[in-house]
Amino acid sequence: MLLNKKIIVVLPAYNASKTVTQTFKEIPFDIVDEVVLVDDNSTDNTIDVAKSIGIHHIIKHDENLGYGGNQKSCYRKALALGGDIIIMLHPDYQYTPKLIHSMVYLIANEVFPVVIGSRIL
Repeated sequence: MLLNKKIIVVLPAYNASKTVTQTFKEIPFDIVDEVVLVDDNSTDNTIDVAKSIGIHHIIKHDENLGYGGNQKSCYRKALALGGDIIIMLHPDYQYTPKLIHSMVYLIANEVFPVVIGSRIL
C-alpha cells in the first residue's frame, strides 16, 4: 500500500482479448494492490485471457450494458474491495499504464482529488 492507500486498477473490457495481456503487463504492481476486469458481454475470449494472466477479480455482464454500465460495475467492485485510489485503465492499450505512478502520486499526496489522462496528447 502506498501511503496506507489501497490502489485498485479497473479494466472495463469489451472484446479486449488481443490487448489485455500487454496492458496488464505494464501495470506497476509495486504500488497497485488489486486489478478488476469487467467484461461487458464480449464475443471473444477476453475472460479466458484475463484468467490466464492472473486477474482474480473478474465480472462478466450477461448482457452488454455499454461503456457507462461497465464503468459503474468497475467502480462498485473496486469500492467493495476497499479501494482508496481507483485507476480506470482501458485494456485496449490505447494509452500506457506506465503513467499510473505519476497519477497516483498526485492523488495520494493530495495535490489533486482526481487525475484524468488523455490519449490525444
